[in-house]
Amino acid sequence: MPHRNTQPVPSYKIPVGISACLLGDNVRFNGGHSQSQLCMKTFANYFDYVKFCPEVAAGFPTPRPSMRLTGDPDDPVLRFTNDPTSELTEQFTQGYQNKVENCGELDGYILMKNSPSCGLERIKIYQENGHPHQTRGRGLFTKALMEKYPLLPVEEEGRLNDVHLCENFIMRVFAHYHFRNEVLAQPTYANLLKYHSSYKYLLMAHSQQAYKSLGKRLATAANEPLDELLVEYQTTFMKAIEHPAKRGSHCNVLLHILGYLKKTVPGEERQDIADVIEQYQRGEVNLTTPVTLLHHYIKRDGSDYIRAQRYLEPYPAALGLRNHV
Repeated sequence: MPHRNTQPVPSYKIPVGISACLLGDNVRFNGGHSQSQLCMKTFANYFDYVKFCPEVAAGFPTPRPSMRLTGDPDDPVLRFTNDPTSELTEQFTQGYQNKVENCGELDGYILMKNSPSCGLERIKIYQENGHPHQTRGRGLFTKALMEKYPLLPVEEEGRLNDVHLCENFIMRVFAHYHFRNEVLAQPTYANLLKYHSSYKYLLMAHSQQAYKSLGKRLATAANEPLDELLVEYQTTFMKAIEHPAKRGSHCNVLLHILGYLKKTVPGEERQDIADVIEQYQRGEVNLTTPVTLLHHYIKRDGSDYIRAQRYLEPYPAALGLRNHV
């Protein structure tokens, strides 16, 4: 898993929403918390956390009876577990509505798992007989958040213990942050092209189809309405990187990047790099090994274009995420 880094604190922090219990606030139904060392230590130097507990915002006390979702899986009702006649949905919804409307400046959200309010997936929804439906759902707050901001990177803290999901989530947070600050903050066609150029090989690693289609789309879009183009681009881009890239796709990108050293690095050294890429393909080394080797030569002998590729460092290397994938 990612380790706590000892590198200097970066000059900026990315605004990321988080369930308050994960930062140690005693807001859970039992009066306790679910403090996450991963969030508190590993990511704290890079994220400016905006914490929120929808139950507390709705006015429910701490401690309080546990809650669960019941009824129609498509439109469940929130009730106290010990009182099947209670109806808490309206009070709960009113508590988080204003928060959801003001999450547009966030670049990610980390949620508490298994929660009828904050759970991302697999949340039980109970029938009148007390047994859960086969169909599972999302917590009410999470559902509202994702409907309002479908491109926002969202993940459960528990799922971040999966190294591939963790690496992909952090990458998406940084990509979202860069788009919001480098393109949307100063929306021009030139800024969009610059962003796309820097993310081309990361995009290729996740989706050859999106890599090709967005390249063709931008090549002929200079005179189109910019607002519509930005929405179309960001939607396609963020959807394309939603899932972790496959090992074979990474190898394809690494070999493409290696091709940019053909005229500046001797053939024997290039073959050494290719051998390391093959080692990664076979699972003998982790991703950071060929990337670090390539990065060394790119910084020394690469063009400005290939040096600018964020695939080589999509987030601070000190996070150590590619040491595990």
